[in-house]
Amino acid sequence: MLRWMVIGIGDLARKRAMPAILRGPRSRLDAVLTRDPRKAEGYHGVRVYTSLDEALDTGGFDAVYVASPVAYHGPQTMACLRAGRHVLCEKPVARDFSEAQCMTALAAEVRRHLGIAYYRRLFPKLTRAKRLITEGVIGQPVLAEANCHRWLPGSDRGGWLLEPAMAGGGPLYDTASHRIDLFNFLFGRPTRASGLLSNAVHRTGVEDSATLLIGYPGGVHGIVDVRWNSRVPRDQFRVVGTEADIDLDPLGGDLLRCAGREEHWPSDANVQYPLIENFVEAVLTGVPLACSGEEAIWTDWVTERVMRQARSRQ
Repeated sequence: MLRWMVIGIGDLARKRAMPAILRGPRSRLDAVLTRDPRKAEGYHGVRVYTSLDEALDTGGFDAVYVASPVAYHGPQTMACLRAGRHVLCEKPVARDFSEAQCMTALAAEVRRHLGIAYYRRLFPKLTRAKRLITEGVIGQPVLAEANCHRWLPGSDRGGWLLEPAMAGGGPLYDTASHRIDLFNFLFGRPTRASGLLSNAVHRTGVEDSATLLIGYPGGVHGIVDVRWNSRVPRDQFRVVGTEADIDLDPLGGDLLRCAGREEHWPSDANVQYPLIENFVEAVLTGVPLACSGEEAIWTDWVTERVMRQARSRQ
């Protein structure tokens, strides 16, 4: 049995992470950390903390799900690791690559698990796509494209998403990170990265659009375009090979098209549940994490290079 504390019980945590923990046969929601204890009403028998130090000093939990704004990922994760807890942290890992490296180095030093919540790696159709690529069904992969377009997030997602000091960036951090991680999952560690950021429509503190070009071993080019300035929603993902394509549109759906065939690979109704179960299994039995900190930091490597380019043009 793994006893959990959840840090930050905002909309996504209450809709996904906490129900996944409550559902798991080997998980128990033991505590939450929140600035607003009223959000914890209804979770009977769950201890409520407003101070991380107090929680780590007095709580009997084994693992922590860090679901706070990006600015807090590093400090809170490292505090929990130093206190002997395993950590599953929301994406992206940290504000920059250096901080992400510090987190993974500390996890290795204290011999605790550090997983990152890139749950799409566990989508059945993504594992199927990786298998098709490995088996050579599409020939040599040469191009991957991912587009995620929507309008500016509403207040239900939290105002902090528009604050650079809290979020790090706009759609680059919030939605591109998932697509970059999937490219890394399919093609390995990136070797080059560049990109453009702009505020084409919204004059917010963070960009409202980001376009990235990423290089991978073997000559694979990855293109990611994410925007908060389109009223036409898009969730596209495609891998082009020398012999055929893999089309996963929409990425959040269950359909996979390849070489003239269609397959359906439905995911769990709660996309976080397989991630939570994998983390529990890793801690209790030693199976590999779906996305370890060591793997996830290479998404931070990409976003940091794009941010540097953007700042150098200002």
